[in-house]
Amino acid sequence: MTDVAPTNRYQETFGTPSERARTKVVDYLDEFVQNFIRHAPFAVLASADGDGNCDASPKGGTPGFARIIDERHLLLPDVRGNNLFQSYDNIDSNPRVGLVFFIPGMDYTARVNGQAEVVSEDDLRERGMDLNVFDPDDNAALQQGLLIKVEEAYPHCPRALKFSRLWDTEMISTNRETPPVKR
Repeated sequence: MTDVAPTNRYQETFGTPSERARTKVVDYLDEFVQNFIRHAPFAVLASADGDGNCDASPKGGTPGFARIIDERHLLLPDVRGNNLFQSYDNIDSNPRVGLVFFIPGMDYTARVNGQAEVVSEDDLRERGMDLNVFDPDDNAALQQGLLIKVEEAYPHCPRALKFSRLWDTEMISTNRETPPVKR
């Protein structure tokens, strides 16, 4: 590995990324990330408005609920929910978004960053997208979505999920039996 000059103050303080870390970030959906997204039933969508006010919104459905159009485009459906539309309001003034896809039990995640454009329900249906959710309630309906132009995509290492023991079945059982937070 060749030495790499730090590019920011954090790298100056803590060190530069490894060759592997630097080369995993690409501007398209590689085969691993595409396969991950096809099997992922859950993602978190991050957005910010023009003033930098942030929002993170959970998105989910059956595995593959997000549709890969090609290696540079991803379609993310919006299922009717609370009608707050923070992400969509943000995208109107700042189209940049970030996604983290999760597969239950897997410590790796897939990250996708890019620019989003709001598309209508008709646009989704023209692309063959239907409501793909487990256990739909009476309110569940496809209503619009996002067409995301990929600028960065990469697998993310398992450290955070291992550190959190997010998928630990004993911890999950305990939390279900005695919820640490009550609503």
